[in-house]
Amino acid sequence: MKRTSMMLQLIVILFCVMAVPTAILTWYSGQQMMHHSEQAIADSSLAGLEASLKLNESLLNNLSQNTVRLTATHIFDRIRPYETYNELNANFVTINNARAVLYQLLNLNRMGEGVASSFFHLADSDYEISTEKGIVELTRPESLDWITEALEDHRGISGIWVPRQLDSGEHVLSYVLSLNRLSTTTRGTIVVNLKEREIEQAYDSSGSGQRGYMVLDSDGTVISHKDKAMLLQNTTEDPILAEILQNPAQEGYEFHKVDGERMLYTWAKSDHFGWTSMSVHSVDELMASSQARLRNIIILTAAIILAGTILTVFLATWVSKPARELVRTMRMRGNLGVQSKNELDFLDAAFKRMREEEEGLNQLLQKREQDARSLAVYQLLRGVQTPEAADVFPWGSFIVSILSIDRYRSYVGETNPETRTYHRYLLITHCDNLFPQGIRTECVYQGEGCFAIVLNFKGTDRERASTDIRNALIQTRDKAAELLNHSVTIGVSSPTDDRLEIPECVAEAMEAIKQRMIDGSGGIHYETKNDLDKKYIYPANSERRILNFLDQGDLESIAKELKLIGDEIRSAEYVSYDNILFVYYQLVGVTIKHLRENNVSTARIFAGRGNVYAALSSIDTLDELEDYVYDFCREIVQYLARTPGDSNQYGQRIVQYLHEHYREEIVFQDMAKEIGISYSYMRKIVYEMTGQSLSDYLNLLRIEKAKELLQDTDLSITQIASDVGYYNVQSFNRFFRKFEGMPPSSYKAKCRTNES
Repeated sequence: MKRTSMMLQLIVILFCVMAVPTAILTWYSGQQMMHHSEQAIADSSLAGLEASLKLNESLLNNLSQNTVRLTATHIFDRIRPYETYNELNANFVTINNARAVLYQLLNLNRMGEGVASSFFHLADSDYEISTEKGIVELTRPESLDWITEALEDHRGISGIWVPRQLDSGEHVLSYVLSLNRLSTTTRGTIVVNLKEREIEQAYDSSGSGQRGYMVLDSDGTVISHKDKAMLLQNTTEDPILAEILQNPAQEGYEFHKVDGERMLYTWAKSDHFGWTSMSVHSVDELMASSQARLRNIIILTAAIILAGTILTVFLATWVSKPARELVRTMRMRGNLGVQSKNELDFLDAAFKRMREEEEGLNQLLQKREQDARSLAVYQLLRGVQTPEAADVFPWGSFIVSILSIDRYRSYVGETNPETRTYHRYLLITHCDNLFPQGIRTECVYQGEGCFAIVLNFKGTDRERASTDIRNALIQTRDKAAELLNHSVTIGVSSPTDDRLEIPECVAEAMEAIKQRMIDGSGGIHYETKNDLDKKYIYPANSERRILNFLDQGDLESIAKELKLIGDEIRSAEYVSYDNILFVYYQLVGVTIKHLRENNVSTARIFAGRGNVYAALSSIDTLDELEDYVYDFCREIVQYLARTPGDSNQYGQRIVQYLHEHYREEIVFQDMAKEIGISYSYMRKIVYEMTGQSLSDYLNLLRIEKAKELLQDTDLSITQIASDVGYYNVQSFNRFFRKFEGMPPSSYKAKCRTNES
């Protein structure tokens, strides 16, 4: 769609919006119309069938009632004594009695429409009185066996209806009524033959779609049917008819496909006779009118869609004209670097690029504004007053706090420059949001793990402001520890109402931080006045004992002596930070002097350790000072006691460790403890073996492994950086360029070129 013109897209969209719902609505309406038409036709057919059934039941009930009433006249008692044909014809009286019975039977025929004939047979006699044959002798008694079979399972005094075919070939429905003592004293049987055509007249219809009817008894035998060849046939083998007969519902209808034609079967069951009446209709013929209407609707819908299509083209052209003209103008008047035939895609890309440029400008302005604010704060910390500083800090009272990262050198060893920059950004951002309203806060980074926080507030409510600042500094300390994953110490100056005294507040806060030397890391320390009249302490006896223990190689005693010095310092309330550093400076200096007096090369011992005094001044707490001096002495003892092969032995272990763990984040201090030597000694061994620092050797090892992966695999630069121990691609690229003079992507391309 990005290469399709806007006008064509609008045509497609408008066409779909108009045509698709119209087509769906037409289809749905047609389906509903056909469905409801089928239901209406089925209901109408079922209603007609029920009317025919009631008419037929009324006809049969009237005929049976007339027959029963005839038995109540006792007309048949007149011939009861005459069991033989000869007795019946013996004289005029008996013949006259027989004629009276015949006359009544003729009257019965006239009372019921469609009666073909009727007859009476006296029980155990050899004659019958028939309206068709008259008074005749039974030459074939077996002709009445069907009556015996029909009445065999019959119970009750009512008659039964039996479908049969007469000798003449005519199909009738015979009503057989056996006389009993409840109705008359004469024993015999009356049979009334109703023409099957009378039942046909009740069901047959010449309407559209009529395919026939049928009346079935409970056994599935055809009682009445349009096709006379089907009469008295059993229909249970027809699956459709068998299913209807087994259906427990008294009435209903079903649709079935017969010989490719859809047929409607309706049925109604008679409770009185136990018969099932059915009618069959062709649904296709009945639905011809509905289908014709549906076709007309479809034709009308197609015409509407065609007209809508023409309107759609006109609307799409009219609606897209302003956008097409705008795109044409933008392409003519400016080069946005966007290549696209589609106007919407062009405008989207153009506006997106303009939005990106606007965001870039906003970010640049925000950065410039932040840089200006930070510069004003830096100058204020140095005692330089600027107009911008007055805008940043509008109120008259100030407090300066210094946030210092504890064990900063350890923190630097555990993180890379990108991570430290990100940590500084997070800390400065959160610091501005942790202080309550009424206190203006600006935080800037001063280097070496120190952040200066300038707090500005109204001097009229200094006590409340001090409480709020104290609580906010606690939150700042905890948040900084969370962000850096490293503890911090905060030093706080005394309040001042003079902007020119802010540099002195900075110095006070820095002095307050030095209290962590005694109190430990992670605290908040407030400015205290130094007592300059107090004297320095120095454990001179401990100095001599440490030198003696050093000559003896007794590290355990050195550790105990250093512990005594630390306890003495902690117990002296007047001791200052400078006094503590002086003590350990003196111990280290006396030790180095002692070694030189004994012709021991200190350069070989402390190669790679760096400036010992700078390292001491960077240590935060007294416990760390003790550990550092102890490691210092242990390194001397190890050097004095080692054999020439020790260096090679430790060197092999160091190299093996680096090869096994180069993919991990290695903390060199922990590595030295695991190997069993001091960190400075380990650095010296690596430098003597490789001529490189420990950090450079590790990075070079990682880059060599990365070169193998770049040459032999199809892994991405990011995956390779992660596989060789770098947690971001920027650090990997920087070290790769440092050792190979090119970025990893260029090295990979060079390898592919050489292979080809």
